[in-house]
Amino acid sequence: MAALPDEAGRPAGAGGGRVMNADAWRPWGREGGRPRTAVLAAALCFIVLALAGTVGLALRQPWLFPSLGPTVMLFFTAPEQPASRPVNALVGHLVAIVIGYGCVLAFGLTQAPPAPVGGLTLGYLLAGALSVALTTLVLQLIRLPHQPAGATTLIVSLGILDRPLELLDMAGAVVLITAAAWAAHLATGRWRL
Repeated sequence: MAALPDEAGRPAGAGGGRVMNADAWRPWGREGGRPRTAVLAAALCFIVLALAGTVGLALRQPWLFPSLGPTVMLFFTAPEQPASRPVNALVGHLVAIVIGYGCVLAFGLTQAPPAPVGGLTLGYLLAGALSVALTTLVLQLIRLPHQPAGATTLIVSLGILDRPLELLDMAGAVVLITAAAWAAHLATGRWRL
């Protein structure tokens, strides 16, 4: 283990310094930061998102949406982080979808045009802010943080994707990218459950 100095520059153990595994900050251990690792992460992000997009094209449904991008980036650039675990991604996005839709219903926005089309209204403002706050609260309380879920709940609560079939498509896409990422990591031996 390498000792990291504290904010005052004192060595670890001399007045509160931190002790941390020197490789913990590097994606995928000692290889982190090397061009080969960066290219592999980028290629896997492309493959997994292209897979979701291909399913979306075949079904003519929204299987590729903005919050999947940060999710796959976490999967392939920071797999050691708790937010990158499959359970965190699956539960995080599911909670976000349910809370986002609950806010759409609570503020009577099911018939309103999406915020990017009809403009930001007080209802959408409250639904969006509340959905992120509640998603954060629930994921912190159950100790399954997944920050990209904040974008998912906004996508739903702002009416961008808020029809029941679209919500099922979102859930299906999350399951697909998580399974594909898990398979990629298991094949390379770089992910833990």
